[in-house]
Amino acid sequence: MPRGCTFTEADWQALAPFWYPVAFSHEVTGKPYAARLLDERVVVYRLSDGSVAAARDICYHRGVPLSLGHVEDDEIICKYHGLRYDREGRCTCIPAHPGGAISPRLRLDMYQAQERYGLVWVRLVDNGPLPLPEMKEWDDPEYLQVLPDSVVIEAAAGRQMEGFLDVSHFAFVHRESFGEPDNPVVPDYKVTKTAGGFVADYISSVSNYSHPYKHLNPPGFQWHRRFEVYLPFTAKLTVTFPGGGRLHIMNAASPVSARKTRLFVPICRNFDKDSPIEETLDFNYQVFAEDIAIVERQFPEDLPLNLQEEAHFPADRSSITYRKGLAALGLGRSYTA
Repeated sequence: MPRGCTFTEADWQALAPFWYPVAFSHEVTGKPYAARLLDERVVVYRLSDGSVAAARDICYHRGVPLSLGHVEDDEIICKYHGLRYDREGRCTCIPAHPGGAISPRLRLDMYQAQERYGLVWVRLVDNGPLPLPEMKEWDDPEYLQVLPDSVVIEAAAGRQMEGFLDVSHFAFVHRESFGEPDNPVVPDYKVTKTAGGFVADYISSVSNYSHPYKHLNPPGFQWHRRFEVYLPFTAKLTVTFPGGGRLHIMNAASPVSARKTRLFVPICRNFDKDSPIEETLDFNYQVFAEDIAIVERQFPEDLPLNLQEEAHFPADRSSITYRKGLAALGLGRSYTA
């Protein structure tokens, strides 16, 4: 575990094997890109074949971030003394001593990295094959892809995720965007566990249209929202619209540190493809802001995994299942992400 990490050893080890987005694909070029994940400094850079590489952002010669350097011939080069590292992390050259022996300690800690949904994903520990959260519609030509800017939230990733899954706050937190203050009742809904998390199917009369478009909602229409949760911090929401159109929203909460989260939200839909994308972006930024205003003020800051620490009611079925899922990963009461 990296020195200075604010997570407990057990919690960091439980979280590190999962995939998290750390950058947009367009942010990663031949110039090294600095990111932070689980309090670890990460450098991401693009190779000549178009693939991405990721490593701990440090040159072990004198502790300088490699993100200050540059990439040449698929080698990342330290800005301080010009040490070169190949795609496996091996030091291939010390310019001050060309041809001389190279210490085996001059080797980078490399991480697995891949690109999907317009994002670069990284995992800090490889403990065997692990698929990315699924959003197959992103690659479907029938869908329009929308990629909002990421937002930084001064709160734990678990708190943000639980807020995304919550269905009883619409009438109160989102009353300015899509919530209906006169329609706060949460009908019973079903939660089904899966290999990587769970699925929650929620059907209600609460429209997903923003307020200026509420007139498009057919009288009596029942909105189906399906939440597919991929533990620990990613979920996909599918909303079925009148006429059968589908909107897919991926909530990928990347834990920068214990109480700081960078949220990435790829969106795609197979209807209204000619509508201005700016309207979609503005609506989602409004919803983000409404949620952040609550999440950043929750206390305790750490998501309580002991179900006895907070009170619950039936509409909390998703959040209760989510907390149990995090606990089953090995996260404990001292969990801080």
